[in-house]
Amino acid sequence: MTSLIVLLCVILITVVLVQIGKVYELTNVIKGEQQVLRDNSKWNGWLSLTFLVVFLFGVFYSAWDYKNVMLGYGPHHAASEHGALLDNIFFITLVITGIVFVLTHIALFYFVYKYRYQEGRKAKFIPHDNRLEVWWTAIPAVVMTILVVRGLNAWNTVMADVKEGEEYMEIEATAQQFGWTLRYPGNDGKIGTRDYKLTTGANTLGVDFTDSKSWDDIIPGQELYLPVGKKVRVRIIAKDVLHNFYLPQHRVKMDAVPGLPTYFVFTPTKTTAEYRNELRKYPEYNEPFDAADPTGPKRWEKFDYELACAELCGKGHYSMRRVLKIVTQEEYDAWLKQQKSFYLTEIRGKADDPNKDKVLDLEVRERAKEFGENIKKAVESTTATDKTLVLNHIGFETGSATLTSNSKYELDNLVTGLNAFPNISIEVAGHTDNSGDPAGNVALSSARAASVVKYLVDRGISAGRLKPRGYGDTKPLAPNDTPDNMAKNRRTEFTILN
Repeated sequence: MTSLIVLLCVILITVVLVQIGKVYELTNVIKGEQQVLRDNSKWNGWLSLTFLVVFLFGVFYSAWDYKNVMLGYGPHHAASEHGALLDNIFFITLVITGIVFVLTHIALFYFVYKYRYQEGRKAKFIPHDNRLEVWWTAIPAVVMTILVVRGLNAWNTVMADVKEGEEYMEIEATAQQFGWTLRYPGNDGKIGTRDYKLTTGANTLGVDFTDSKSWDDIIPGQELYLPVGKKVRVRIIAKDVLHNFYLPQHRVKMDAVPGLPTYFVFTPTKTTAEYRNELRKYPEYNEPFDAADPTGPKRWEKFDYELACAELCGKGHYSMRRVLKIVTQEEYDAWLKQQKSFYLTEIRGKADDPNKDKVLDLEVRERAKEFGENIKKAVESTTATDKTLVLNHIGFETGSATLTSNSKYELDNLVTGLNAFPNISIEVAGHTDNSGDPAGNVALSSARAASVVKYLVDRGISAGRLKPRGYGDTKPLAPNDTPDNMAKNRRTEFTILN
């Protein structure tokens, strides 16, 4: 029914317009062609002047009214070092083209008025004017040259890569439908290499985990964190279609192209908090963020920098938005400290780990630090249970007392700890699960404890400080009812005796 009513209304309006056209034609016939021409010319001339005034007023009023929400004006000055240069280029271009825009429109509509049809007036034809040709060729050429030279200078400055020996941090942004995967370097400050041939369900970026630089790389959550005042080089790539890495407030914009890595270098100059404080000075940003909650937070309080995709990459294009947090170096360091290595938490020891049988340098350092802290706490503690520590990272050949090659790292940590506390002595205890003969389990655990003691003595620890003992399956940590629990019970530990 609604569609029928709409159709009838359209038909009725069409009939009315046709009838108005017929009435207008009859009026022209009555008035005479010459009179109609004079009237139309007069009205067109005056209407052109009226439109010119209203149009230019609208242009300047809208520019003034929206200045505080446009990039480069009001509170939205660039929040990066290079951004001010780009804003300056755009402003100069706007001034020059704006002057031309206003003058040409004034001339266009004024000429419609001035040269409207009047009886007895004849047109004057000027087929050629050398002076006019020089003016309208030379002036645009000079202006364009100035703009192009300034633009090239800005381009070379903005698009320059980091120099050798220059201090900077590097991150990687990989775009896909519909989101960003961000990768940060760990303590080494370097991002590991990648190869698309290594891409799997777990290793979606195709990171090469045989490259030691990738072991401490971080893939955080949805928010992008960067420190203020630090030069940042962003590696940019896409997995599927064309995307765009766009940080509007920082004047950063670079295509993410499948198979063709790009980059952008910039230095943030304002933290998110500082930018919010700039916004709070303007009335429009002191309005409620949610109109339905007038007592809630203001617009400036909810403002965040953003990472957006500036290409129409598909129906889910809107979901490419990510929050960008620019924080102080101290805040950034605190955030970074909370992040975990992607490799160590998601890949290590699993099917996609190419280093299953190796102990990594990174793990050696972490284990040594952790072991040192634990033995110090055990020595200082007055609680008996705190005096016993499990040697988590040693192993033996199956059914044997022969230490595996990777056990040396944990035992070397124990050597270091015993040297650090030369007045303590320890009991080295071996334990097994309940599979097999109990007497055989005691014998095996005793032999394993003796192997550990021999390793320590061979590295200079006095045998008088070491007491090996095998308990077999008599002191389980958990019921021997599952493979995981049985693995917990197969352990070697030491207890500080004095």
